[in-house]
Amino acid sequence: MFYWDASYILVIIGMVLCMGASALVHSAMGKYSRVRNSRGITGQEAASRILAGEGLYHVQIECLPSEQGDHYDPRTNTVRLSRSNFHQSTVTAVGVAAHECGHAVQHAKGYSPLRFRSALVPVANIGSRLGLPLILLGVFLSWNRVLIEIGIWAFALAVLFQLVTLPVEFNASSRAVAKIAQYGLLTEEENRGCKKVLRAAALTYVAAAASAILQLLRLVLLFGARNGRKDD
Repeated sequence: MFYWDASYILVIIGMVLCMGASALVHSAMGKYSRVRNSRGITGQEAASRILAGEGLYHVQIECLPSEQGDHYDPRTNTVRLSRSNFHQSTVTAVGVAAHECGHAVQHAKGYSPLRFRSALVPVANIGSRLGLPLILLGVFLSWNRVLIEIGIWAFALAVLFQLVTLPVEFNASSRAVAKIAQYGLLTEEENRGCKKVLRAAALTYVAAAASAILQLLRLVLLFGARNGRKDD
């Protein structure tokens, strides 16, 4: 039987934010993935020029077998680009490649928020996997307050990771825009389109963080209230 309470409004708001951000980034990336940059530079070439210009010759560039998953792996010093962004010479490809190189530059320069986020990864993974199960277990065990509170704190660690991710992603995009201009990878007009792509991508992280905060607030309100009634 479906159960409804007013706190579900917070979940719905989070879902709407995430769907809106996802639609925006797909629209921006889709539009500029059809715009070939005038210099004919592929994502792979853009990454190579930025990394070489920054003296990061140890950072590798790999092509992923899929159309998604662009990322920088600090464990192996590798920029991984999706197949289309690796091979195509579009505004989107250059922007995404430059963004991932921005993370490589952060790593090389010891950017503090990136280091903090990397340190949070293990505990954030544990929190995201165990937070809700611990809360539910506490509920089943006669509203065991200790388990419920541990679950909420565990989930809060995952939310903290989302928040720390924001400055890391915004800074990587800022570095990307600066390096694109510095190394002349795009024209001024193309760079404006690139900025739209990067801003749209950044909004997905903002929406994800907002959704996680709303979910945490719901857990605190819902189970805090239940605990209070249990004590009465």
